[in-house]
Formats: sequence, structure tokens, C-alpha cells
Amino acid sequence: MDDPHYLSGLQLTGRRVVMIGGGSVAQRRLPRLISAGARVELVSPHTTPSVQGMVDAGELVWHERPYQEGDLRAAWYALACTDDPAVNAAVCAEAERERVFCVRADEGESGSAVTPASGRHGGLLFGVLSGGEPLRSAAVRDSMLDGLHNGTIEDGRRPHPEGTLPGVALVGGGPGDPELITVRGRRLLARADVVVVDRLAPRELLDELAPEVEVVDAAKIPYGRAASQDVINSTLVERAKEGKFVVRLKGGDPYLFGRGFEEVLACAEAGVPVTMVPGITSAFAVPAAADVPVTHRGVAHEVVVVSGHVAPGDDRSLVDWDLLARMKGTIVLMMGVERLPQFAKALLDGGRPADTPVAIIEDGTMRTQRSLRSTLDTVVTDAAASGVRPPAVIVIGPVAGLAPAS
Repeated sequence: MDDPHYLSGLQLTGRRVVMIGGGSVAQRRLPRLISAGARVELVSPHTTPSVQGMVDAGELVWHERPYQEGDLRAAWYALACTDDPAVNAAVCAEAERERVFCVRADEGESGSAVTPASGRHGGLLFGVLSGGEPLRSAAVRDSMLDGLHNGTIEDGRRPHPEGTLPGVALVGGGPGDPELITVRGRRLLARADVVVVDRLAPRELLDELAPEVEVVDAAKIPYGRAASQDVINSTLVERAKEGKFVVRLKGGDPYLFGRGFEEVLACAEAGVPVTMVPGITSAFAVPAAADVPVTHRGVAHEVVVVSGHVAPGDDRSLVDWDLLARMKGTIVLMMGVERLPQFAKALLDGGRPADTPVAIIEDGTMRTQRSLRSTLDTVVTDAAASGVRPPAVIVIGPVAGLAPAS
């Protein structure tokens, strides 16, 4: 038999929607109803903490009691989400009498409506139904979203109208693993006419670009060949003014030692619009990938992220190393491999204990990732013996001595 369901989008803004049951099913369904603008009323003797948070935020009204006949009067839509089949059946029966479409969470085919596996991409909202096979619906939905996000499925958007200025998207690519870029970042990358890319950006993503996309190498290799910031800025502005959509793909997060705001300022000065897409910062993600938490209850309640571009004692340094040495928390040192001896000495001279744990993570989140555990007084020797090379994140503090039980 053909699937009897008829797909339709409900306009629920300002309309009364009643949900019976405040457990985990409600916790999943409520956010989308709230974002649709529905006037949600929840009937349940108890809720999960997350649902309670929605109530406390004023996003819905909670009637703290069991369901009773008449709760669906004047409702536009209802959801029976309790763990009691008899209650859910009674809710559906009332909905039938009141001519209110009703979803029954525990026995979907018994309700007068079903919830599709839905997805959102840009301005698109779509749903998938597969006749009583919710896992199949979800799998198809996820495949469609993946294709839309990476550009393998066309979303029907028109190309940029002639004469417009699409501008620049500043996209943080994350710590290196191509799967750790944000969904929005990947979607914008798939629509780029020009990609200006850093050395530490997730390079595997470039292979997914269409052949006509121009890729500009803006690699900044420490102590080696590097594109100047002025050249990068002018490239972004010039390509955007040609009417092209330019994605500036950077490693980590553009605003954390990524000089991203310099590029925003250059574009703003030239009248080029910029979209900022934050990325997962390597400062926290790389230690996490090596089982090093930068904070831990009872161990570290403060984190300082420090650039290693300028050594202690250099007149250009803006870092108070004596103050850092007196800290009890975590120091995350970025780009610090080449000057590790100076940094370790400055902290030791400032009073940091010699046995302070240190962790160095090379190529974090990548196939070649490797870690070194040491202490502040021996880390220079240990790093040299292990051949530690950039890019690497250095974590200094008690958290670097933590490790999960084997």
C-alpha cells in the first residue's frame, strides 16, 4: 500500500500547540516548535532539566499536572509524548473529536499526523517520511544534508547577479581534521568563486571544490616563504570587487592569532562586505584530541592562550611572563616550538615549579598527531630528543599531567 501521509508545512506562529509529556521526546521536539513561533503549552507532572530551562526562559507554558480531558480545546496541533500508552491513546482520541492533528510518539501510525525527519539548509526546510521507518527517514535526511552542505547536491540558488558584490567570507577551518569545520563554513566553501587558503587550513577540502574555483595560496610558513598580509588583504578586496564570492579559509579560528580582524578591517575600508564564520580553535581542540583538558574541576579554573611569536624579553612582547609564572592555572602556548627554551626559562625564573606538567601535541586532530608529556624543567631536552616540530600546541599546567585511566 502507498504511504497514506500527505506532506504539508504548518504555519504555527502565534498558534496554540499542546504537548502532553515532558520527557526526552519532548526535549527533542520542543526546540523546533519554539523556533517556529508556536505558542506552546506543556502538560506533564514532571520535565527533564532541559525542558525546565525552556520553561524558565519563558519559551513555553508548563501545566504541572497529568493530562486531563479538555486540554486540547482550541489547539491547532498536539503531540502525545508520554511514556504511558493509555494516556497517549486518550490524547489522540480527544484530538480526533476536536479535529486537531495529533502526533503519537510511541506509536506513530496511530496518530493523525507524523513528524518527518526534517533538515534545514540555508532558507530550505525539508522533511522525509518513509512509511513507519523513522531510522530510514533520518538516514536519507542526513545524506541530503551532507550533500547540500558540501555542494554535491545543488540547492537551486541563483548565481550572483551581475554587478553585485558578494563579498568575502572569513571561515575558520578548525584544527586540521576536515570533518571539524563548521557546517556553515563548509556550505560557504562549496559556493566560493575564489578560495584564499592558509597552510594550516583543512587542505583535503580543496579537492572537493569545482574545477573552475580559483585557489590562492596564502601559506604562512614559520621562518620561511610567506605571503605578506598586505598581499592577502589586497587579493580579498580585488577578487570581491570583481563580483566574485571569496572564501578566506584559515586554520583554527580566524580571530585567535589568525590575523582575521586585520582582514576584516581591510575589507571594511574598501567597502567590501564580510561574513565572519568562527572556527574550532586549535588552542582547545588540539589538547582535547590528545586527552588534555585545558580546565578540570579542582585542578584549573583559568586558562591563558599565549602567542609564541615573540620571545620573553623582546621589546615587542605584550606578555607579562612574571604574571604568567605566578598563575596556578593553564597556559596554552601557540606557535611556541622554536622559542620553547626561552618560554620555559621565563616561567621557571618567574617561580613556576620545575615539576609543572607540560604536554606538546603535534599535528593535532590529524593522522600524524603525536604527543609528548614532560615537565617544565625537562621539556626542552625532551622535545629536542623527540624531534618536536611545528605546528604544535603546548599546554603548561597541572591539567597536562592528567590522563584517563587505561
